[in-house]
Amino acid sequence: MVPTGKALTRIRRVVDDAMVFASLVLLAWPALARDDLGALFVTAAAVAVAVLGVAIIALAMRKPLVRYAPPVAAAVMATLFTYGHDTISVGMVRATIGVGAIVLLRQLLGAHTNAVLVRDLTRQSAILASQAYRDPLTEVGNRRMFIEHASDALARAGDTITSVVLVDLDGFKDINDAYGNAVGDEMLRAAAERINANVRSNDAVSRLGSDEFAVLLPRLADDLLADGVANRILRDLAQPLEVDGHLLTIRASAGIALTRGSETAVDEVMREADQALYQAKAEGRGVARRFDPAQFAKAEQRRRDEAEVLRALDNHEFEVYYQPIVDLDGEHTVGVEALVRWRHPERGVLPPGAFLDLAESMGVVPRLGGWVLEQACQQAAEWQRQIPGFELNVNLSASQLGNPELVDEVRGVLERTGMTPSLLVLELTESVALTDLVESARVLGALKNLGVRIALDDFGTGFSSLSHLAALPVDVVKIDRSFVQAMAETAGASVAEAVLQIARTFDLAPVAEGVEDASQAARLRELECAQAQGYHFARPMPAEDMTALLQRQSAGLSL
Repeated sequence: MVPTGKALTRIRRVVDDAMVFASLVLLAWPALARDDLGALFVTAAAVAVAVLGVAIIALAMRKPLVRYAPPVAAAVMATLFTYGHDTISVGMVRATIGVGAIVLLRQLLGAHTNAVLVRDLTRQSAILASQAYRDPLTEVGNRRMFIEHASDALARAGDTITSVVLVDLDGFKDINDAYGNAVGDEMLRAAAERINANVRSNDAVSRLGSDEFAVLLPRLADDLLADGVANRILRDLAQPLEVDGHLLTIRASAGIALTRGSETAVDEVMREADQALYQAKAEGRGVARRFDPAQFAKAEQRRRDEAEVLRALDNHEFEVYYQPIVDLDGEHTVGVEALVRWRHPERGVLPPGAFLDLAESMGVVPRLGGWVLEQACQQAAEWQRQIPGFELNVNLSASQLGNPELVDEVRGVLERTGMTPSLLVLELTESVALTDLVESARVLGALKNLGVRIALDDFGTGFSSLSHLAALPVDVVKIDRSFVQAMAETAGASVAEAVLQIARTFDLAPVAEGVEDASQAARLRELECAQAQGYHFARPMPAEDMTALLQRQSAGLSL
């Protein structure tokens, strides 16, 4: 039986120690072999050899080359002794031969140990190489292997089609949470086996990470083959799987990217497949979708737009504009509505419709809305020092109303800016207020307790709002511009009159929006609507222009 590496190491150490003692004995032999010395001297010499041997072995633990000093010295001594004497004792010869035999044995053991070491290193290198390219859980390739295979396949593609199919398990995290990691791992192994069963021998399957797999389909003659493989994989994955007594179904989505020839880089093909996978998941999951350049361009544009919105927030590119709210009896400004604008460095001043929906979907409207509220209250507080009773209307979005910190934020703004609470009107649309009537009533009630007032914007456009109007702590209703525009018609005037009557019934102050000409303003006076806003009076404007308008008004000039 061939000794193991550890056994060889032990044997080698014993031989090394024997080589030291044998060499020391050989060095001491001329003295030990003399007949005129007594037994006491021989015993002392033997003890000295033993002590010196132990010392050399101990020193060799830190300096390995020390152990070879006695054999070298012994060899030199034996050579000199041979030339200096006509006769050599049998013991001297035996000692010399013994040392030589031990040195030879040590060399043989060293050579065998080196061979074992080389074999072990070769085996370990092979294991490490395999681990570098294989996923240890599923035993398919890993990301590194996939990238290298894909790069090679594209380089050799010629005029053929290369396809990358990304497969992502739907709801895998829920499986892990519900049944544990062991069941999840077994599902991943089963998924890898089923994917492998649906590809050719020259295709490559890899696990990129977590529950995402990649399939490389090189040298395709027809692009429809990639669709067929992807759909077969999804059908096979969907077959029931029993794991640890649980009957599970592996649902998955797939994204397909195709390229002809060798011009496209691996990263680009992977990005296209990932975009197709995103589209498959957006369409309800459980399907395979090809990369769509139009969809990709749309998604890329959205990402750029999102990045621009975030940059605009950080660079303070948003501004607050103000539109006058006038008293129709004399048409003088009694308040303003704060409206956000984006001063884009390339596209100029953008209205809310160009960015608010995007900002809402990104979840940054509470941040933007909080900034607008602070800026507007700070500005309005200055105007109020010149015009007592001057009101400020600020809009609330759905995400702001759902922000649990909203009431505290409004309280903080009022305290920091010195804004009179009763002169701040917070507007929200019917659709926002009626999303969760109970929660809306609670939040609006808490805001009312701060002393601010609440306005319902676009009043009359929500059919269900009338029956719930009494449940909301509303002070002001803003009549939608569509009713104002329709007043030129007989029926339209009747609708506007009915909406105003509803407002009076609930003891709410009405404000008409979207007034564009003098005839509409005159008709609203006839209907006894006290306040209005619209382009007939003034467009939204920056704070400095609003200040100039108020100064002209204070000087007795018309609006």
